[in-house]
Amino acid sequence: MTIAFPLPDAAILARRESIVATLRALLPSECVIESEEERRAFETDAFTAYRKMPLAVVLPRSTQEVAAVMRYCHEAGVKVVARGAGTSLSGGAIPQEDAIILGLAKMSRVLDVNFADRTMRVEAGITNLAISNHVMGEGFFYAPDPSSQLACTIGGNIGMNSGGAHCLKYGVTTNNILGVTMVLVDGTVVEIGGDALDAPGYDLLGLVVGSEGQLGIVTEATVRILRAAEGARPVLFGFDSSETAGACVAAIIAAGIIPVAMEFMDKQAVEICEAFAHAGYPLDVEALLIIEVEGSDDEMDAMLARIVTIAQQYNVKTIKESKSALETALIWKGRKSAFGATGRIADYICMDGTIPTGQLPYVLRRIDEIVKSYGLRVANVFHAGDGNLHPLILYNVNDPDEARKAEVAGNDILTLCVDVGGCLTGEHGVGIEKRDLMRHQFTEAELHQQQRVRAVFDQNWLLNPAKVFPLEGRLA
Repeated sequence: MTIAFPLPDAAILARRESIVATLRALLPSECVIESEEERRAFETDAFTAYRKMPLAVVLPRSTQEVAAVMRYCHEAGVKVVARGAGTSLSGGAIPQEDAIILGLAKMSRVLDVNFADRTMRVEAGITNLAISNHVMGEGFFYAPDPSSQLACTIGGNIGMNSGGAHCLKYGVTTNNILGVTMVLVDGTVVEIGGDALDAPGYDLLGLVVGSEGQLGIVTEATVRILRAAEGARPVLFGFDSSETAGACVAAIIAAGIIPVAMEFMDKQAVEICEAFAHAGYPLDVEALLIIEVEGSDDEMDAMLARIVTIAQQYNVKTIKESKSALETALIWKGRKSAFGATGRIADYICMDGTIPTGQLPYVLRRIDEIVKSYGLRVANVFHAGDGNLHPLILYNVNDPDEARKAEVAGNDILTLCVDVGGCLTGEHGVGIEKRDLMRHQFTEAELHQQQRVRAVFDQNWLLNPAKVFPLEGRLA
């Protein structure tokens, strides 16, 4: 299976020199990239199986410069793909040949911090981790923590509604964003939401978060910052099978226990991550849960006692508590390095589907059966507490047959997620990767209604085109 891209607009390609000249008139020369060699750095994102060379790349430094670029592109009919750090695993930032990339890397300032109201105003190009680092000294943090938090930007997090290991307790991006400044397709600058926990009128902020750059370009955001807990303690729980570990997760959630994080790794993932991070993961288990609790020592002891009691009902084989800050750091280094560590040993496609936690044992068994049926291997590492799966399908990118099988196996896994009551994406977005599977999740009427909402903001499909919605049958 090959993901299709629409043919580029020949008239736009023919006007490339004129378009670049106008962009150079709007921005300083160092903010416009036009040579083929330099543009090549922007031809793909973390979904590296597909590449397209952009028409040009612009790197504005302010909301006003973004607005000027958008105003011109709207008048000239030029498509625009917003880009943060390019860490999208669904192809959400892959350009088209007749589109410009609008990168926000130069917009990475902290604009304001209000500890009394627990809010922080930042530009969209700031990295996720930099937000927490900025307020860590005062005992605060920003809760969503994708594995790519060292590199990924808040603008990209907003576009894809990213989550992370600690989203089980604190929620994903949409639960931690209070307001945004957004530039519409015609260059109009609007403020949505604000500093308060809720805003009057329609929930436009809820519409923007997760819209994958199709409604406008977010340039600034007001985020919630939270007081760090008194203490935190991750514990490793090893099991003899993935299904048993999945059943334990479902039982913990069903008991009303909400740890701050509950991460799953199968044997393949444990071995890969341990070889990279030397985190002290047990290698004699088939599945591992990293369960972190937080609070005072008494609170953590009480919650862990309840969790251990449940784990023992599922024949837990290993229980290992972190005893120091160094051990804790290594445990999370191993988990958050999973994708990079896997890349050291094989090419892979990282899937992203979400299921009801009660379906974990069945779905884990079926994932293994699906991938083996194509003669491939899988490493499962994911946010178990909220059922957000991330199977890594291992294959050889230089073998076209294996690449095709990996894509088809991934599609089978995603359709399985939908069939058991889940959805196509938990935090990576639809992008181009899952675009053609949207019909498995939604009816034609539902897809058309979503496209009508999109058209209110961008009726000519200039913003991040060829993403999210199937090309065939797309509303004009």
